[in-house]
Amino acid sequence: MPLILFLRQEDLVLFLWGCLKNEESGLVEKCRDMGATWVCVAFSVWLWLFWPGASIGWGSRERDLVDKIGDPDSIFEKFRMLIRGLPPEFLPAGFKIGEHLTFMRIVNPENDATITGDIGDNIGRGGRKLIFFKDESAHYQRPELIEAALADNTRVQVDISSVNGPGNVFHRRREAGFDWYRGADIPKGRTRVLVLDWRDHPAKSQAWYDQRRQKAEDDGLLHIHAQEVDRNYFAAVQGVIIPAPWVKAAIDAHLKLGFDDSGGWCAALDVADEGLDTNALAKRKGVILRHVEEWGERDTAVTTRRAIGACEGHGPIELEYDSIGIGAGIKAEANRLIDENLMPKEIQLVPWNAGAKVLHPEKRVVEGDKQSPKWEDFAANLKAQGWWSLRTRFEKTWRAIQKLNNVESERNFTWTPDELISIDSRIPLLRKVEKELSQPTISKGPSMKLVVDKTPEGTKSPNVGDSIMMVYWPIPVRRPFVISDEVLAKAAQPIRRRKPL
Repeated sequence: MPLILFLRQEDLVLFLWGCLKNEESGLVEKCRDMGATWVCVAFSVWLWLFWPGASIGWGSRERDLVDKIGDPDSIFEKFRMLIRGLPPEFLPAGFKIGEHLTFMRIVNPENDATITGDIGDNIGRGGRKLIFFKDESAHYQRPELIEAALADNTRVQVDISSVNGPGNVFHRRREAGFDWYRGADIPKGRTRVLVLDWRDHPAKSQAWYDQRRQKAEDDGLLHIHAQEVDRNYFAAVQGVIIPAPWVKAAIDAHLKLGFDDSGGWCAALDVADEGLDTNALAKRKGVILRHVEEWGERDTAVTTRRAIGACEGHGPIELEYDSIGIGAGIKAEANRLIDENLMPKEIQLVPWNAGAKVLHPEKRVVEGDKQSPKWEDFAANLKAQGWWSLRTRFEKTWRAIQKLNNVESERNFTWTPDELISIDSRIPLLRKVEKELSQPTISKGPSMKLVVDKTPEGTKSPNVGDSIMMVYWPIPVRRPFVISDEVLAKAAQPIRRRKPL
């Protein structure tokens, strides 16, 4: 029986080949029942058949997970099932099942390729490997010992796992990595990350998800559902500003609720600060998020030109940019482009200072509600105000979707498209957008005003999330007073004076 892949599994094969070809490590973040291990096992068999001398390693936290005769849940029993199912003409010359397909070791007698297994703390101590797969690596007890062993024994290690909370080695590696998609430009030396979400599975529908989530809620295991199905590292973290279900509800909300992207374009650029940070650019048309991209360039002049180039062709557009710290270099490059008459006339750069005072300080947080606090008393700075305002958009979108689904509590809820947000599902970085929008947490500062923590323990700054927050909370721009050519022409005409009577 052939192994027929669905589209995202095909992506996984391309992802693995890219890691191997470029000698880069990879990480597969998956929800349950996506067939990730099966695909990686099949890829390993292909290497074993056609790559002479290939040494492929596999490991997991327990022996029975690596190999247990007759148990298809174990990795090496999967190998045995695939190899026994190959057409005879595909098997290596001289191959004998009893001799070459043994416990945690598979040998190709024709080309000397091998597949071997390791367990627990001993993972990686079995000698040099062309590629090493670490199954369920977020669940290892002492992952640092394994990292030390593998570092000198392979150039390509692939972590495959469901999530297991923040701060562990798997999560830190995922945070430091770059999300992979077809055509992605990932810097040398950075971990490639492939996300396998339940929505990528052709047999899983929204009805399947809702039923499974309801059962988890009824059983008091909603946090497990959030971790295993939603891949939410922060399922047990308190104070998340934008809950993950709200973000998921906003994906293609315009299609569900029947509104369009009427309105102008707006863009926002979050500039990389240091270390593993990236530059992130978000663009929206009306209230629909249409484009997100990130890159690792440290030269702010190059970043400025790239962001401006990405904004051309949309007509008049404001480009908000993070103006504090290293972001100050954006203004310098923009000034140079203006002085040399190279700045596209339809693009206007607008500085966005996260630490600045709130906008509209006298307005109420909930418009029209006199019991609601004023912004100046509620949010500590512009960043906190921007994230809370984005939360409000997601909450209203969630409620609109709930009303659409005939939820009794939302029957009387009213909305207009301008209050909502929709995320175009075609964005290549969609899964990263989901993760980063639900990363920041909220608390009260010394002045008892709202403050935002964008980097809870074990995480890096959500640059993509920040760029989205900025693009939905733009700074009002005072435009110069412009006198039309027609008025100027009339003003230039001589004044006709009446003759005295």
